[in-house]
Amino acid sequence: MRWRVRIVLADAGRATTVEHALRGLGMWTRRHSAHGHGGDHVAFAVTPTSTPVPATAVRGVDGVVAVYDADSLHPLVDAMPRTCTLRGRVLGVGEAPALFAGPCSVESEEQIHRVAAAVARHGAVALRGGAWKPRTSPRGFQGHGTPALGWLVDAARAHGLAVVTEVVAERDVDAVAAVVDVLQVGARTMHSGALLRAVGAAHRPVLLKRAFAATLEEWLLAGEALLLHGAPVVLFCERGVRGPDNGMRNVLDVGAVAVLAHAHGLPVVVDPSHAAGRRDVVVPLAMAGLAAGACGVVIEVHDRPAEALSDAPQALDPEALAPLGLRRQ
Repeated sequence: MRWRVRIVLADAGRATTVEHALRGLGMWTRRHSAHGHGGDHVAFAVTPTSTPVPATAVRGVDGVVAVYDADSLHPLVDAMPRTCTLRGRVLGVGEAPALFAGPCSVESEEQIHRVAAAVARHGAVALRGGAWKPRTSPRGFQGHGTPALGWLVDAARAHGLAVVTEVVAERDVDAVAAVVDVLQVGARTMHSGALLRAVGAAHRPVLLKRAFAATLEEWLLAGEALLLHGAPVVLFCERGVRGPDNGMRNVLDVGAVAVLAHAHGLPVVVDPSHAAGRRDVVVPLAMAGLAAGACGVVIEVHDRPAEALSDAPQALDPEALAPLGLRRQ
């Protein structure tokens, strides 16, 4: 029951009754004039933000003449697997919530081993951390690059964790894909067609973060591009969108999580750290995301948060993960 646009053709004399009935079924409509089928009619365009309703139920509304469903713009996303296996653990729709945890950036070999041990104790499935860091300020810590990638992988393997890290340039994709379990496409690069093609061609699961102001359709189409070029599965990561309030860095869109999880049946994870930008509300936002249907959470964790070289105000001490109650099975 997934469609890009649905058109409902109704008898002009009963248009208002039909419109009320469609909205009663949970459908958002826009009215347009139409001609055909032997007389004047009114056409209602039903947007993708509507509750999915079978076409048979719409045709049963008194006054409806015909129903037309346009093809989906993202058929590969619609048909992709809803789970993936990382280091023997099945993640995704219908599975126990998964924890992806680690520092914003890999600062040293010693640091990432300490954090890996800590997040493993608290149930993490995967160690996340940035070897390359595309920062807003060019003067911010940019990561140690290739050496940090090696430290990250060694630390994860030492503690039985999968590895997820961001790739920021096409030239690095092959080297990163050779050693990690999940490639991350960040919010700043979600719209980069060249990077999406390269990451998809690596044939690895992808954690796709939503861009700051991307619509759901744009997010889904970025996932479609990854699948089109060879990615086996995409985990859609809601990390907050730009909002009108400065109480947090971004607004965690739990509505988008619910739509992708329940209306589309897709694997969605939430990143409350980047949404909040402040550690005191990270855990509550993580819980909200899980309640909305997320199958996992991505959280920035540092064993010495005050000393973190990047995103220190939002980094959690490992002990703060305990209230989430996430455990490896």
